[in-house]
Amino acid sequence: MKNLYHNLLLLIAGSPQKQLAAQIQYLKAENEVLRARLPKRIVTTVQERTRLAKLGAKLGNAIHEIVTIVKPATFLLWLRDAEKPTNAQAVRKGRPRTKEPIRDLIIRMARENDWGYTRILGELKKLNIKPPSRNTIKNILKENGLEPGPKRGEGTWDDFLKRHAATLWQCDFYAKRVLTVKGWRDLYLLIFLHVESRQVYKCPSTFHPNEEWVTEQALAFLKHTEAEGMVVQTLMRDRDTKYQAPFDAAFESAGTEVKVGAYRSPNTNAYVERFIQTLQQECLDHFVVFGKEHMDYLVSEFVDFYHEDRPHQGKENQLLTPAESQSEVVSIGSVTCRERLGGVLKHYHRQAA
Repeated sequence: MKNLYHNLLLLIAGSPQKQLAAQIQYLKAENEVLRARLPKRIVTTVQERTRLAKLGAKLGNAIHEIVTIVKPATFLLWLRDAEKPTNAQAVRKGRPRTKEPIRDLIIRMARENDWGYTRILGELKKLNIKPPSRNTIKNILKENGLEPGPKRGEGTWDDFLKRHAATLWQCDFYAKRVLTVKGWRDLYLLIFLHVESRQVYKCPSTFHPNEEWVTEQALAFLKHTEAEGMVVQTLMRDRDTKYQAPFDAAFESAGTEVKVGAYRSPNTNAYVERFIQTLQQECLDHFVVFGKEHMDYLVSEFVDFYHEDRPHQGKENQLLTPAESQSEVVSIGSVTCRERLGGVLKHYHRQAA
């Protein structure tokens, strides 16, 4: 690379004025092409800025048309810095930086507790450590991605899910256009999902999700969980108007707390919504559904596949229903593909010897 620049300088030095202008014009165009492929902002070292300032100072005002690595005003700052005496020491403005051991202790206290910066300040004083100001502690927490204020209420939504996952269920409706003898109609499903295990309970589909039907499905779901020995302590639902007062009353009479999500907050019901998206994309989008019986059959097949054969990324790519333990030595010839719904749903299985 050094020889390349040396040869280039020799070529320019031996060129006439007209040819030199053409070479400069070409180099400017090439520089623009190269700059277009680089980040908008290029960070330079002190040595690089000093070198460019030394060379650019000889060009006078022409540097304004040539410089592209920074704005001309920034280049003028480089020139002023280059003219300063080399033995001049930079004067640091503002308060000195908080010592690293104290910074580490502040971060540790914030991570191990729900304290705000004022509480941390008091704890440092109690330990006879001269603390920085409140604002400095606040900035230290922000720099490390920590909330400077104390947590309010029950904590974050993730905290709530972790605390209640074993007894938390979510439910949601799904509607699909199906073809019937009366033409295209909307057919509705009601899905319940257990957050910790991802187990799904699906209700039979209906064209009329009225108050009576919804309440009937709530009672059937509670009867199912009781038979399976599953606890339904909390049920999350959205604000769909199909949930009527008797629906909530059925759960409350069984000792279940019904939590209604906030307006426009789909993430509060994300687990069951993600299952419905999977059901749609991996199964129902592949079919023209002909009526209620066809819909119930397709969904039942998918739910069985979901529980027994499909690895789940949210559960470390494990099956929801654990398979029988097998030897680690795998015979490739024993691996076969099994299908459901005409090949729409596939999984691989190892045949017994």
